[in-house]
Formats: sequence, C-alpha cells, structure tokens
Amino acid sequence: MTARGKIRVMLVDDHAVVRRGLGAFFLTSDDLQLVGEAAGGEEAVRLCESSRPDVVLMDLVMPGMDGVQATRAIHERWPHIRVIALTSFETDELVQGALQAGAISYLLKNVTALELAEAIRAAHAGRSTLAPEATEVLVRAATQPKPPGHDLTGREREVLALLVQGLSNGEIAERLVLTHSTVKFHVSNVLSKLGASSRAQAVAVAVRHKLVN
Repeated sequence: MTARGKIRVMLVDDHAVVRRGLGAFFLTSDDLQLVGEAAGGEEAVRLCESSRPDVVLMDLVMPGMDGVQATRAIHERWPHIRVIALTSFETDELVQGALQAGAISYLLKNVTALELAEAIRAAHAGRSTLAPEATEVLVRAATQPKPPGHDLTGREREVLALLVQGLSNGEIAERLVLTHSTVKFHVSNVLSKLGASSRAQAVAVAVRHKLVN
C-alpha cells in the first residue's frame, strides 16, 4: 500500500454507467482509493503518468486503443502497476492476449464486490486471480495439440513456400541466395517438423493446413 495505507486504483471502461457503479464500490472500502477514471485505452495510458495508480481495472473491448493494447503499453512503461482485466468476455483470444500483454489477473464483470476487492488486494501483493472461464482457456491452450508447422522458423517457411511452388533445392538456393547445403538443412528441418517423409508429403501438409500463401 501507499504511505496513507490505501491501494490506489484506476478504472478504465468506455461505459460511464460501469465506471459510476465501480466508483460507488470504492466509497465503501477502507483500504482502496479511486484515483482516476478513463473511458479508453489512450486516456488510461496518459492518466497513469499523473494518477500513478497501484492497480488498474481494465476493460478489454473498447474503441480506439483496446484494453489489451493499453495493458501492454502500461506494463512496458510502468511494470510495477498491476493491471486486472475486468471484462464481460472470455474468448480464448482475449484471455491469452490480456495475460500476454501483462495483466496479472482476469475477471468477469459478474464478480461480487467482495471478490473484486480481494482480487485488487491480491494483485497489489503480486498474486493472480483468474475467473474459472479464464483458467479453462489456459488449460485448453496448454493441453491441446499444437497445429502442424507451429514451430517453423521464418526461413523454414520461406523454404516451404518454394517447395510448394515445386522448386528444387538448387532453385531454392538461387532464389534465397543460400548454399545448397544450407537449403538441404532447411528442407530436412521442414520435413521433420511437419512429420513428413517426403517433399510431396510436406507440400500436402502445407496446403491442407494453409501454412503458406
């Protein structure tokens, strides 16, 4: 907490009614202090400079700079500020995007006042709080099989694209300005990563899974 013993919190939401409701919640908390409100991501980043919050409650779906972008900007500039994603949505893309951007917690707006207060205190102490729906997303991401080609490097994708075009190793070497041995090395890696036993099978996998344009 701050020297005054209160956790400084900023609200970011493009709906005024949501901000008013959450603002009223802070009036009942002895250890939480509302120090700023923002209606969008750009405003939130600007206010962090002057309001210096300890914790930011960040909506994610907003016009202009969305919550994921704002979270990333805040986390990069003020890594000590804890961002809690507070949203009505729990899509895989939003959950992973927010957490990868630096959010410490992910909550849905149906949380109770007590749960929200505890999540803010936990975030301030460096502890994460995840809605069950967000936890499910992370479990799915960790357990589902990776798609073919997910581990191809940029160069390997270039080589694969030329394989799809039917170029030989020599032609690929000329096109990419590489030695024949280097191209052979890349082709071998491509086949291995795609689980293919031949160039033709690698091309078939690439086309089936749209790994190249």
